[in-house]
Parts: sequence; structure tokens; C-alpha cells
Amino acid sequence: MAVLATDTASGYHRLYRLLMTMILVLLAGCAGNPPLDVRDTSGAEQDLSIDRVLIINRAKEALGTPYRYGGNTARGMDCSGLTQISYAAAGISIPRTSQQQFDRLPHRDVARPGDLLFFGSGSVSHVGVYIGDNRMIHAPGSGRTVRVSNITKRYWREHYRGTAGPAP
Repeated sequence: MAVLATDTASGYHRLYRLLMTMILVLLAGCAGNPPLDVRDTSGAEQDLSIDRVLIINRAKEALGTPYRYGGNTARGMDCSGLTQISYAAAGISIPRTSQQQFDRLPHRDVARPGDLLFFGSGSVSHVGVYIGDNRMIHAPGSGRTVRVSNITKRYWREHYRGTAGPAP
């Protein structure tokens, strides 16, 4: 009888450990990406620093530019080239690739117009300039042009990695 009680207790212990492991795995999966929080001004660009206005205006000038991997000119640009030239318009030098920008720029909990939004599955592979009203300007990829996208779309929320930017 004592052996049966020990076997039952051991079985319950194994079941308990299995359930706890499954719960931890599920919780870890839910905690993968931070929430994409934004704080817009009251819609008036005068509420933004001059640096942020220059960054946004330069990104808007790039709308329609063809995507070109490694590019950062009017002939073609990739996502990190777009952000690099946008920040250069405000006299701010930032690293070249989206991963380097994510790793080296000051992170923010809440995105403001002019900040950079980073995306990827695992590592960072895409970046855009947040322009307010849940929109960003980015260079989406081969065969496309620099465009405005709504960040409330499921894809962006699921792949969001963080916000960063050195602009005051």
C-alpha cells in the first residue's frame, strides 16, 4: 500500500511539473514583443522639435523613391538608408543598418513623431520613421517604393521590436 501511495504522489508531482512547464512556455511566448505605444502631438507640427520636423519632412520627400538594397539616394534606398538620410537632414548621424540603429540608438517606451520603429522576427530587419496618427514612412522591399503604412495592421504589431531615436 505504501508503494502505491508513493507511485501516485510521484505521478502527481510529474504531472504538476509538466503543467508548470507548459504554463511558463505559454507565458514566454506571450511576452515576446513589446507593445507598440505611440504618443502624438495634438496634430500640430509646431509641438515637435525642429529636428523632428526636419526628419519627418525629409522622409516625406522620399515618398515614391524606388527600393534599392543598400541605397540611400533619390535613385533608390532601403529602409535603413531612408532613416539615415532623414536623420541627416536634422544633422544627426545614425548607423547604417536597421540592426545597428536598434542596437546603438537610445530606446524609448513610447513612439513620438520622428522616432524610429523597428520590426523583425527575432533580430531586427526593418525600420521606419513614425510620422504620427499611427503611420510610418518606410521602404518596404524589392519592387516597391517608399510609402506610408498604418502601424495598427496586425503584421506590424506582431513584428514590432522597439522604438528608438536620438532626436530631442
